Amino acid sequence: MVLKPFKSIGIGVAFSPNLKANLFEAARLSVFFKSKLFLIHVGEASDDKIKAFKVILSAFKKDHLDYEVVFKPGNPVEVILSTCEEKKINLLILGAVQRERFVKYYVGSIARKITRQANCSVLLLIKPSVKRVPCKHIVVNGLKDPKTKNTITCAFYVAKMLDAEKVTIVEEIKQDAIAVKVDDDKSLRRANIIKERIKLRENSRIKEIVESIPKQYTENMLIKSQPIFGKQGYSIGHYAQVSRADLLVMNAPSKMTFWDRLFPHDIEHILTELPTDVLILQ
Repeated sequence: MVLKPFKSIGIGVAFSPNLKANLFEAARLSVFFKSKLFLIHVGEASDDKIKAFKVILSAFKKDHLDYEVVFKPGNPVEVILSTCEEKKINLLILGAVQRERFVKYYVGSIARKITRQANCSVLLLIKPSVKRVPCKHIVVNGLKDPKTKNTITCAFYVAKMLDAEKVTIVEEIKQDAIAVKVDDDKSLRRANIIKERIKLRENSRIKEIVESIPKQYTENMLIKSQPIFGKQGYSIGHYAQVSRADLLVMNAPSKMTFWDRLFPHDIEHILTELPTDVLILQ
């Protein structure tokens, strides 16, 4: 079975200092995934703009890059989301913003709105580069959810296409799963036994998922399963940062209500402070 989850890739392009780096990242991914690239520019078309895009992307002429420029004036969020729908874009690339004086990245207001509302997968880039930075280690969520099998499968596809060396599947387990109050040695031992049982159960579930993935995407790949007890979203983000992962792959949230934004959890923790490049899969 040959996977191709990203038949078309979109990227919002503005004439900012990061334009060349953003276009190079998007073009490289389009070549790796054999996808068509859509450059979405919020504004009127002009010959100068078309020429500028053409000059930058001429570096990918030898790779037979297939791309199209979409010009559309209006509200940036509405323009990008509507273009994704019209062009049937599977993966949208967005840039993150560095906090002033701190080497920490977060999703800007426009990108955050798009990420929450997009019906396609979203890739958040924290440090786009003209020169390729190899992706060696991918961390993917393994939480118990109907979307997780597809997310893990797609993470292995991405790892294979980007020639990564290692995939770590992190199962975030809520602390209340232990359900034991630790107040003496006996209760501590009991809590540790429950933890080990949960870890074995989670590792068995993940092993079953990995074994169902076509071998062409898992062979010669270093695969690690890592159960973590803690707050969902925060724990995996921290792990990705500490393990120096090059990419974190997450399920898209099933719903995003007012209360989800008021009391952040799961993906919202990631959006608040990006540990690395993040791929949110629909």
